Amino acid sequence: MSVRFASATEIAAWDELVLANPDGGNILQSVEMADIKARGGWRPRYIVADGVAILALERRVLGLGKFWYCLKGPGVTSPEQLDDFLSELKKFAGEHGVFMIKIEPEIEKTDEAIVDFMKLGLLKTRNIQPNASTIFLDISSDLDTVMAGLNQKGRHAIRRAERDGAIVTEVAATDENCEKMYELYKITAEGQFTPRPYAYYKNFWQSFAEANMGQLFFAHVDGQLSAAAYALVFGNKSTYKDGASMRERPAYGISHLLQWHVIKWAKSRGAAVHDLCGSPPSDQISNKNHPYYGFGRFKTSFSKNVVDFVGTYDIVVKPYRYQLWNKIGERVALRWHYWRRHESLY
Repeated sequence: MSVRFASATEIAAWDELVLANPDGGNILQSVEMADIKARGGWRPRYIVADGVAILALERRVLGLGKFWYCLKGPGVTSPEQLDDFLSELKKFAGEHGVFMIKIEPEIEKTDEAIVDFMKLGLLKTRNIQPNASTIFLDISSDLDTVMAGLNQKGRHAIRRAERDGAIVTEVAATDENCEKMYELYKITAEGQFTPRPYAYYKNFWQSFAEANMGQLFFAHVDGQLSAAAYALVFGNKSTYKDGASMRERPAYGISHLLQWHVIKWAKSRGAAVHDLCGSPPSDQISNKNHPYYGFGRFKTSFSKNVVDFVGTYDIVVKPYRYQLWNKIGERVALRWHYWRRHESLY
């Protein structure tokens, strides 16, 4: 088993290495995401562990050293695959001044997986990404078959929006369009979550669009922008990354029609699986008091396939420093970063 930093040649072909991972690749492990995070103060570290390409985002913490955050990684599909290189990864990290590694592999949450993670010495911590539970839609069939597979409510909403004159278009991620998207996004976020500053989203939307991996969509009714979405494609997977709409929608089903156009675009780019990106856990999907209930209700009109992942775990490299991090270090780092940048550290 070997763990090492990637060579310059490997970094130049990083996305191809990520797509070859056991999980088929995650766009948040891409070099494009590394560049976006680098602008926010992270240091990308490209690591190859037993053939698995791992993007680790590095932060230095005063008095403690460094920690790595493997955003939606490593790209393994089972605790056994992680165990193959875990001890070497810990040793390698320690040699480079790292006291902790945060991981969030897309391994499905089962009782067995949780027990296996405990046996590996991994510590469960709060989930960072909003899609620790998510909804997948199989779009590998032709569009007519995909449409027929939606539930009746979803199909009705799409057709109703078309009849009511809603028009969906693919638009360039210009500064003006990004500003329009963000204004709608703030409306959607109100009372649900706190959005990052505009500069982060603009950087994200434009960077992936320039890499030909992301697309912005606008939906208009009678010439008025009423809803918007941003979607990604990486390998055979597409992701509904961001969605926004007016509170009072001028046409019923406009968000469903918008999502349908996202699906058609994703299929045209070779996607076979569409990630609707975030929902309540499977055992909470019908809980009206869950903060993501509305999102889940919308997304289950496309697919009932709710998948729970294990979420975020910590790999402890240096126990004493990790204890200090848990006791006070993380709280200070989170507050300091928010004070400086008005956004989440992660």
